[in-house]
Amino acid sequence: MSQDDKKKRAAEAAIEYIEADMIVGVGTGSTVNHFIDALAGIKGKIDGAVSSSEASTARMKAHGIRVYDLNATGGLSVYVDGADESNQHLHLIKGGGGALTREKIVAGASEKFICICDDTKLVPYLGKFPLPIEVIPMARSFVARELAKHGGRPVWREGFITDNGNVILDVHDMEIMDPVALENELNKIPGIVTVGIFANRPADVLILGTDTGIKTIQ
Repeated sequence: MSQDDKKKRAAEAAIEYIEADMIVGVGTGSTVNHFIDALAGIKGKIDGAVSSSEASTARMKAHGIRVYDLNATGGLSVYVDGADESNQHLHLIKGGGGALTREKIVAGASEKFICICDDTKLVPYLGKFPLPIEVIPMARSFVARELAKHGGRPVWREGFITDNGNVILDVHDMEIMDPVALENELNKIPGIVTVGIFANRPADVLILGTDTGIKTIQ
């Protein structure tokens, strides 16, 4: 089974968590695109969605799914998103697609965070996937120097601007053994908007698409 088929399998399994009249928090990325396509099949059942990126907003609107501003909805019951890595504690690395700030906001506003991935994303510890960090442009070089002090090798994602008008530094060569502590530590660096570690607010449910079916970790 291809990696894309596993992503689709996980995405379709997440539909079971969607209840009538919900406003659904929707993330960003290739796995989430499968979820949006599946959500379109029950769009008459839900009230609408809150999106974490311009790309997801466009895809949902193309399907005729109503997209709300988070400010207009209050808290959300469920948020569905993918991840670049997850450990067994459902601490995540996110931001490969560059939408990490809005993703972290919507996750924080949601009662239940359901993460959908193929089984290659489950790892013993975080950090093999370069850690994305959204940075205010004027702080890029300063933040990079500070990140180097933490043992990482930051690389500017040149030519990429986030939906918020900021830049991304991808931090290579980190073994993240204590994701909560590192997330808290990096958040103190002036100029960092968001760290791509989702550990203070981890996923509540991890749905993995595998060759043999669905594996769920809670």
